[in-house]
Amino acid sequence: MSVNRTDLVAAIADKAGLTKTDADKALSALQDVLVENLGKGEAVKVTGLLSVERVERKARTGRNPRTGEEIKIPAGYGVKISAGSALKKAVG
Repeated sequence: MSVNRTDLVAAIADKAGLTKTDADKALSALQDVLVENLGKGEAVKVTGLLSVERVERKARTGRNPRTGEEIKIPAGYGVKISAGSALKKAVG
């Protein structure tokens, strides 16, 4: 089972005593802050919960799984998410 955005908004509203509209606005604001800061190369850390950072990936050679042909994969960026102590404790 997974929690989708609607479920998450409802849970946040219930836990924080907010309306679903306000909880949705808060979740949208968090998304905007993450996107803006990661786009600038800045990490976002919520102590105890998680940290999110942009990581650089070097150019590399890969292989097309259908044909076996070598392909060049250009350098780019990815996202690294690390669980904080509260998340680790919850699952472990």
